[in-house]
Amino acid sequence: MAVTAQERKLLLDGEWVETGAWKEVRSPFSGEVVARVAEGGADETRRAVDAAARAMTEPLPAHRRSEILNGVADLVAERADEIARTISAEAGKPMKAARVEAERAVSTYRSAAAEARKIAGEVVPMDASPAGTGKLAFTVRLPIGVVGAISPFNFPFNLVAHKVAPALAAGCAVVLKPAGQTPLSALLLAELEREAGLPPGWLNVVVGPASEIGDVLVEDERVRLVSFTGSAEVGWKLRERAARKKVLLELGNATPVIVEADGDLETAAAKTAANAFSFAGQSCISVQRVYVQRDAYDEFLGHFLPRVEALRVGDPDDEETDVGPVIDEGARERISAWIEEAKAQGATVLAGGETPEGLIRPTVLADVTPEMKVSCLEVFGPLCTVTPYGAIEEAFELANGTEFGLQAGIFTTSLQTALAAGRELEFGGVMVNEAPTFRADQMPYGGVKASGNTREGPPYSVREMTEERLVVLSL
Repeated sequence: MAVTAQERKLLLDGEWVETGAWKEVRSPFSGEVVARVAEGGADETRRAVDAAARAMTEPLPAHRRSEILNGVADLVAERADEIARTISAEAGKPMKAARVEAERAVSTYRSAAAEARKIAGEVVPMDASPAGTGKLAFTVRLPIGVVGAISPFNFPFNLVAHKVAPALAAGCAVVLKPAGQTPLSALLLAELEREAGLPPGWLNVVVGPASEIGDVLVEDERVRLVSFTGSAEVGWKLRERAARKKVLLELGNATPVIVEADGDLETAAAKTAANAFSFAGQSCISVQRVYVQRDAYDEFLGHFLPRVEALRVGDPDDEETDVGPVIDEGARERISAWIEEAKAQGATVLAGGETPEGLIRPTVLADVTPEMKVSCLEVFGPLCTVTPYGAIEEAFELANGTEFGLQAGIFTTSLQTALAAGRELEFGGVMVNEAPTFRADQMPYGGVKASGNTREGPPYSVREMTEERLVVLSL
């Protein structure tokens, strides 16, 4: 059962607001209109910043912030089916994956609620130097200010939660711009925030052109921090424009996994097949490049390819579907073009490649070189490459051979090799005997190189969203 077509308004200063302009939200699978959403721009964003700044003049105490966040977690758990259906309808995410996203958002909010009660500074040992004799000093952590949050389409509920929940835990009001393709999940989350008792102005949601909304978030000095998840190209340009603000970037990847001959090949094949193609590969840490030690290459493929072929492709509303559509026609055409370009350059299709009824079947390419787009750039689609290697040093070099560095994985029974991977792989996270797509919502998550400059997860985001202030007393 799909979500019934609806009309949704913007949330500004605690009120649902119409603007006179409407944006249609369409199903990536059927093309049908899922909803009409009020569309705002620079004026609505300024109103949102005004409301957020005003809200912060009456701070919420930590215990109250925690109670509200736990209340949201309760509501998310109660309405998980509605949330999952909303995610599936607007993002084309298969229901089984949409349900997991809703469940994860509960964890995100619980973690943020706990962090709200733990924000504290530290005592500074002033008499460690002669100059500090007779002084008592300590630090306190204070909210950084209004947070501008820009979220992507691929996890339209939980990645919004990863921005909103830590900001509120830190005591910061938020102006949120959700992805234009998937605003319904964000607006539903805002509804739950209000129901949980969040006062007006603490969360404002503006749907509309990225240029207009982004310009206000960059230019208004009251917005002290911008948190952005999306493409590397857009993210780093945003950081350049907002040089005097703190800009937190969680960007893309061309995610590698290394499979050593001593690893559990069946487990590696099963986890890789599932995590290369879940949500049609539209995750920053979807497995894209698989490097298999040459002695195990044929055996690995013998486990891997049947699992890929067995994935069910189709209607995301079907509870049995594993792989649904990519987000829109432009993405589908780009991915198909990259596949054809790789084939023309010598790549071999081991599975998939077809686009029946507008869906790209899970595609596996071999004979790929590091210079091909499907290897060095982020595909963000249901495609992965498989490449044999000799020594582990070669695998490390291949894995590191892109501008990205979000997460990587390795399957091995050798502790020495696992520890070497932790040292040598230039990524924000290295998963051992686990797909690099793994993420628990409380862990530090983020990249290096072109993949970003921060760590998300409520314990880490809350720290980013507060400022340390030193207090020195003469005794």
